[in-house]
Amino acid sequence: MTSTSPVIFSPNVETMEPDEAQTIDDLNAAFDKILSTTARDYGHAVRAVHAKAHGVLKAVLTVHDGLPPELAQGLFSRPQAYDAYLRISTNAGDILPDAISLPRGLAIKVMGVSGQRLPDAAGSTQDFVLVNGPIFQAKTAEKFLGSLKMLAKTTDRLEGTKKTISTVLQGVNSALEAVGVSSTTVQSMGGAPNVDPLGETYFSVTPFRYGDYIAKFSVKPVSSALTKLTGRKIDADDHNDAIRDAVQMEMRHLTAVWEFRVQLCRDLSKQPIEDPTVQWDETEAPFLTVATLQAASQDSWSPDQVEKVDDQMRFSVWTGLEAHRPLGNINRARKAPYEHSAQFRERFNGCPIHEPDRGS
Repeated sequence: MTSTSPVIFSPNVETMEPDEAQTIDDLNAAFDKILSTTARDYGHAVRAVHAKAHGVLKAVLTVHDGLPPELAQGLFSRPQAYDAYLRISTNAGDILPDAISLPRGLAIKVMGVSGQRLPDAAGSTQDFVLVNGPIFQAKTAEKFLGSLKMLAKTTDRLEGTKKTISTVLQGVNSALEAVGVSSTTVQSMGGAPNVDPLGETYFSVTPFRYGDYIAKFSVKPVSSALTKLTGRKIDADDHNDAIRDAVQMEMRHLTAVWEFRVQLCRDLSKQPIEDPTVQWDETEAPFLTVATLQAASQDSWSPDQVEKVDDQMRFSVWTGLEAHRPLGNINRARKAPYEHSAQFRERFNGCPIHEPDRGS
């Protein structure tokens, strides 16, 4: 373990942008365009981002015993096993063929969590929302808004063109990676490698309060059944739901085990709060394991489970404990649009969205 002590959390670690309220209003407007377009076309409202799920799983999060004080914080303050739901997804707001390759997402809802809640956080759950890359594509919500407006304009248009562009961009991304360069912009536009989501490592990208400290989160596959899938390409050229089918086939026969890890902030100048485009150097701020996440073999596309998780739940970084308060401009800007999107789905579908009870 590094000898550098972790930074103590204080509200002063955040710096508010003067135009955040206007940016949030503009984000809501862009999400409305995506939501209304897809709801009209599908006859059913889907999420404004990460609309397409590839699998939903029941899992158990087991907090490790004997954690040192700096790691025994918030949800992880004592050894305990929690039921959880996992949702594996792709980040677009429309439901695209899998050949259009985009970054993967992993959302986790941990149930039966006790402690002081965040403002407006209903129920007794703790959500973690992660993607399979360590940095965000934009420094601020205002810069992200520009990309979102472009996505809103292209939602549900020119699928054939998107597929062609994605194929080209995947080649560009492979060429960049061959010379040691990674581009989140290229990947977010359709150039992400079309890999098996069960073998991926996922990151919170943005920082959060970690009890007395500050941290980013990560989920890393550790069971051999998952690690052998790391980097495995899925051929989706002729099958729109190839990833979903691959995950379903694999989860029928394997037990999936991941490590849940935290990366404590140890130097605010090197691990900034307000710039998620900066990757925190793991040699200076290593990821440390605090829990194990395990999903037994199951049907990852069970109709009942899909309805329960995909239609009746939402995942938000603002659902959870005050001890894990989201930090930074991007996180602050996520609160209202997440709620806005969920409320739109609830109204359009006539289906209440709620936080599940323990073990439900």
